[in-house]
Amino acid sequence: MSRIGKKPVNIPSGVQVTLQDNEVVIKGPKGQLTWGYPADITVAIDGSTINVSRPSDNKSHRALHGLTRVLISNMIQGVTEGFQRELEVSGVGYAVEMRGRSLFVNVGYSHPILVTPPEGITIEVPKPLNVIVRGIDKQLVGQVAAKIRSIKPVEPYKGKGIRYRDEMVRRKAGKKVGSK
Repeated sequence: MSRIGKKPVNIPSGVQVTLQDNEVVIKGPKGQLTWGYPADITVAIDGSTINVSRPSDNKSHRALHGLTRVLISNMIQGVTEGFQRELEVSGVGYAVEMRGRSLFVNVGYSHPILVTPPEGITIEVPKPLNVIVRGIDKQLVGQVAAKIRSIKPVEPYKGKGIRYRDEMVRRKAGKKVGSK
């Protein structure tokens, strides 16, 4: 049995969970999320918990069991607390700024890069070199943060570029000038 899949998911107060036709709808203080879970997996609500079970020990059922439980748990966490991803920009002359709802990124190219977030995602720039991506959908927050990071990934020689706040970049030594 899956260790993650067999754990029940607690439903906090203020969160409404509805199951209909292999689809789970979760409403909370921050918004609403909907996800269609696989037909083979069984999701049941028992009072203030959600239980996920699988029909057999088939490899695909085992994989979907834990995945379904974690995705439902992330949806509940998203509608109650939300998710955020923080990015840092490092480099001489590099800067980010908000113009309306869009993010303008200046990272050494001949033109600024415009990033417009999808619905449900907000981008904040508390300092000229910090970006915070917030939302209730964990996958979408990560996807937007990865898109911003991919504009200029950190290079290993000088450490210039866009990185996640908790990301460690292995620095390389440059060329050694030696005498012959």
